[in-house]
Amino acid sequence: MTGAARERATGRTLHGRVAVVTGATGALGRIVTERLAGAGARLVLAGRDEARLRDVAVGLGLADDGWIAVAGDLDAKGCAAIAQAAEAAYGSADIVVHLVGGYVGGTTIAETDPAALESMLDQHVRTTFHLARAFSGPLTRSGAGRFVAVTSPFGFEPAGKNAAYAAAKAAQTSLVLSLAQELRGTGATANAILVRTIDTNGERITAPTTANARWTTPDEIAAAILWLCGTDAERINGVALPLFGGTTPG
Repeated sequence: MTGAARERATGRTLHGRVAVVTGATGALGRIVTERLAGAGARLVLAGRDEARLRDVAVGLGLADDGWIAVAGDLDAKGCAAIAQAAEAAYGSADIVVHLVGGYVGGTTIAETDPAALESMLDQHVRTTFHLARAFSGPLTRSGAGRFVAVTSPFGFEPAGKNAAYAAAKAAQTSLVLSLAQELRGTGATANAILVRTIDTNGERITAPTTANARWTTPDEIAAAILWLCGTDAERINGVALPLFGGTTPG
């Protein structure tokens, strides 16, 4: 049995790999963190509140030597600090999973406060840009680096009254796919996962409706992330993976 086959058999498909998780304290972040740890990854948990990051690690029963917490904003300085912390603790980073985001909507463009657009650009575009700048070097040096961001099909097919969100998601996805082209040939990859709505309460199963039929559970997203981060997906690069029961719009 090869080393890769042995790791698949034991479930520790990311054994020894170093994974940065942004938004680790959110509902999705906790599940992704748990799955990455279960696959053998060492973790760099990033968020604004160090106490909450530690609560996640302790609550999940992570080994003391298997994680570090880095608190701060995902601006240029903050992302550089995360990369420096990963290098100091583990030598570098092999995986970046970007889960930070938010939503504003419900108004027409004419009614939308410009601050709402800036907020969406900050949360989705600028965070992704700064992470890509901070980690493109480490991911390339890894030889099998992975950059995965959760984004949205609304960037391809915007609805009315969500222009700020849709514009930000379109730009975020473009950044990830551009990074993929820059990583091509290095062994590293960058991919986006397209999700319409994260079904954190399992309503698609417990209270199915036409509206929630295309929602995606955190478990489904985590499974896709683990696959993209593993050796089985080493040839998957520059993909916007639809995870909402349909194909990529457009």
